[in-house]
Amino acid sequence: MTHDPVPTRAPRGRALADIGPIEQLRAGRLGVRLPLLLAGLFLYGASMAMVLRATLGQIPWDVLHVGVSHHIPLSFGTIVIGVSLLALLGWIPLRQKPGLGTIGNALLIGPSADLVLSVLDEPAGMIWRIVLLLGGVVLNGVATGMYIGSQFGPGPRDGLMTGLARITGGSIRLVRTGIEVAVVAVGWLLGGTVGVGTVLYAVAIGPLAQLFLPLFTVDLGRPIPPTDT
Repeated sequence: MTHDPVPTRAPRGRALADIGPIEQLRAGRLGVRLPLLLAGLFLYGASMAMVLRATLGQIPWDVLHVGVSHHIPLSFGTIVIGVSLLALLGWIPLRQKPGLGTIGNALLIGPSADLVLSVLDEPAGMIWRIVLLLGGVVLNGVATGMYIGSQFGPGPRDGLMTGLARITGGSIRLVRTGIEVAVVAVGWLLGGTVGVGTVLYAVAIGPLAQLFLPLFTVDLGRPIPPTDT
């Protein structure tokens, strides 16, 4: 996916603040949080490129992105942006509020993936493909911890997930599973590749995000209550 796992609380006492975009900027520590956000988003795109070049199966949302790329003459990263913006349109009826991290996720991950794809070749041997796949999945977990830990809001796909769970009353796990099964199915029908990498990512990303999130979450203290503007 371009898959944006979004825990509701970071372990070790570092809460993820539930605040709007203005409050996110007012919360302080921007000298730490903004570089962390940008580095996390770049590494997220890089990790997607690594998994793609391993050719052992794509990240769930990338199954859809690659499938679409077989039918639309646009770069992989451009399609990632387009799908992200479509996901953001789904926020409107759900009354989700985007943050700086949401917009950054939608606009920056795709170009960073394209950049790394332009310099990263497909490995010749199976061992190196496995190494690249494992490295990409682990790096995605690191990047997830960085960009979510910067406290600038969830990515477009996670906001869609949490919004649907809120209005339907379904569990996050059930809604997330339903969305990912749907996008993988559509992507596969369009020509995307489902393989061991797809399964590995689906199984590993939750524990990896849980591992790295507390390492990167910037402590804002008590969450700042939203103010009327």
